[in-house]
Amino acid sequence: MDIMDIEQQHPHTIHHAKNFFDVIPSKQAFWLGFGTAILSIGTLGFILLGSCLLKGNCSTNGFTLQAGKDTNTADSAGANPAADAVPTTVTGVPVVTDTDHIRGDKNAPVTIIEYSDFECPYCERFHPIMQEIVKNYDGEVRWVYRYFPLSFHPNAKPAALAAECASDQGKFWEFADKLFENRTSLGTELYTKIATDLGLNLGTFNDCITSEKYADLIEAESQSGAAAGVTGTPGSFVIDKDGNAIPIKGALPYDSVAAAIDASLK
Repeated sequence: MDIMDIEQQHPHTIHHAKNFFDVIPSKQAFWLGFGTAILSIGTLGFILLGSCLLKGNCSTNGFTLQAGKDTNTADSAGANPAADAVPTTVTGVPVVTDTDHIRGDKNAPVTIIEYSDFECPYCERFHPIMQEIVKNYDGEVRWVYRYFPLSFHPNAKPAALAAECASDQGKFWEFADKLFENRTSLGTELYTKIATDLGLNLGTFNDCITSEKYADLIEAESQSGAAAGVTGTPGSFVIDKDGNAIPIKGALPYDSVAAAIDASLK
């Protein structure tokens, strides 16, 4: 007797095994499958993100995420490779040269190289911190300022040009301090006022700006900074006498910078 005969004679004695999706309505099955897929994708993303953060940082579209750090402490920009190879420290930061602007003892054992933007609000916040650092670590720290004008700050490059033209007449740091004190008023009128107050030769100063005499230098510093890993401003490095660098990303508080300096002095 085959199974068809048994079923006809005893219709309630044999039951076919049914799977889960035979039991629930098709519409509910669809949504259950869809939800399972979303849950699987979300779980995978969570695992990948967690792994990334445990390694120290994750980067996407020029913005940097760091475990345990506030990502809003720096203005960000996409990094571009350096146009030309330049001498670097053992950690890839371009070495200090005669073209750099140095504040503090030029022979200090610790160097802080800051890549900055005169229009950046975080750089404005960081500037007085660095002034205090140089004062309190007299003879132990030298501060090097380098240009890193961000593309979405229209006044950043013109301000950098003005500062470099002031440097032509020996007044870089005085001019830079005034730019940050008046960050929200950047423009030709301000540059002329600062130059006048500092006693600069206005004809020479204005000709320097108009000709964009130092445009290539500003671009070169920005490119070399990007090659060293700078993605936003302020982007700084605390470098010991052996060339080892501790990166400082963003406008960190005084105590954080001091801790990096103390570690580099040991």
